[in-house]
Amino acid sequence: MPELPDVEGFRQVLLDCGSRRSVTDIEVRDAGVLRGVTEKRLRKELKGKRLGKAWRHGKWLFVPTDGDPTLVFHFGMTGSLRCCAQEEPIEAHDRIVRALDGTRNLCYRDQRKLQGVQLADDDAVDRILDGLGPDARAVSREEFLELLSGRRGAVKSALMDQSVIAGLGNLLCDEILWRARVAPRNPARNLDEKTLRRIHAAMGRVLTTSVRDGRVPPRRSWLTGRWDDSEPTCPRCGDSLRSSRSAGRRTVWCPQCQA
Repeated sequence: MPELPDVEGFRQVLLDCGSRRSVTDIEVRDAGVLRGVTEKRLRKELKGKRLGKAWRHGKWLFVPTDGDPTLVFHFGMTGSLRCCAQEEPIEAHDRIVRALDGTRNLCYRDQRKLQGVQLADDDAVDRILDGLGPDARAVSREEFLELLSGRRGAVKSALMDQSVIAGLGNLLCDEILWRARVAPRNPARNLDEKTLRRIHAAMGRVLTTSVRDGRVPPRRSWLTGRWDDSEPTCPRCGDSLRSSRSAGRRTVWCPQCQA
């Protein structure tokens, strides 16, 4: 599932491929990824328009145009962006293809189509942002403590709640909590200030590395690098990792390291 580092990578794709380039054509190969906009309106609003500098908040990606609407992406579970030469073949899950200045294609690819693409005016962009907490890369330690202190529910659920902190997903949360030595089911309101500071510091380190890699890296020295092992063991202590469901998602943790 695309999380903050993936979406930051997609932002870079847009900057490298589409920034200040004009949309010369749009092919909607599957309207199932359109949200609140028809294929006809999408083409009308974007064709001939120049794409501005893309920006991200949490898992959302916003692309201003030199017209009124902002092009908005949410990648759901399987979405991505790729930039390619126009002579390259279009692949099966490329749902929308935008031709840019007659030389490149920007493709929105999504297998499961759980989210998608929309157009938003300034008010609609504000409504999206109003439902989100601060971006995980920008939240200060003091703000983080205020957001998590006294919060009901498990700490992993709180971290994954996009209205609390925007951008963290399942893999990131498991990695952050493992590094901070905090069990994912611990109630957030039971964590003292020292522990919350440790989680915030771990979040910063994990995001820095993951953004540089454009994903949560599958390193063997990371908990998430052991996720798919048939019998996963902790990279730190060698104990067997446990797996269960938390916040509706698979959760992996080390019972020895994470109290």
